Amino acid sequence: MRYAELKLNDVANAPGIAVSFYTQGCPHHCPGCFNPETWDFDGGKEFSYETLEQIITGLTANGIKRSLCILGGEPLCENNEFLTNLVISSVKQKLPEVKVYIWTGYTYEELIKKNSPKVNQILHMADYLIDGPYIEALRDITLKMRGSSNQRIINLREVDKG
Repeated sequence: MRYAELKLNDVANAPGIAVSFYTQGCPHHCPGCFNPETWDFDGGKEFSYETLEQIITGLTANGIKRSLCILGGEPLCENNEFLTNLVISSVKQKLPEVKVYIWTGYTYEELIKKNSPKVNQILHMADYLIDGPYIEALRDITLKMRGSSNQRIINLREVDKG
C-alpha cells in the first residue's frame, strides 16, 4: 500500500484545519491535474502502521480538532479502496466525530453503480464526497473545494438519510 503525501495542518482543502492524506495512483490522468505526481501506482511512499498513527494523532494534536481529507491520486479506485477504507475506519473507530472529506474523479452515480463493498462502506463512513473528474475547460478558481464547475460537494449524511 502506497501513499503520496500526508499534511498534518492543511488549510487549503476543507473548512478549518485538516489532516490531508493523499493516496498514490490514479487511473484518470485528467489534463491539467494539480497533482500528476500521484498518478503512478508505484510512486510515493510505503504506508505503515506509523503512518496511520500519525494521521490519528494529528487529528487532535495540540488540542485542535481537525477534519480528515482524503485526496489523490484516486482514493476510490480498486488499487486504493483497501487503504482508504483502512484509514477512514481506523479514524472513525477512535475519533467518530471527525468529519471526513473524500475527493474522487468518479461521479457519485458511477460509484454506486460500481457496487463495490469497500467503496460502499467508505461512502457510508465519510461525511462529504467531492466528485467528478477535473475538466480543465471548466476550471473555476472561485469554487470552494473544487477545481472545475462539473464537480459537486455531496453531503453523504443527507444522501444516507433519504
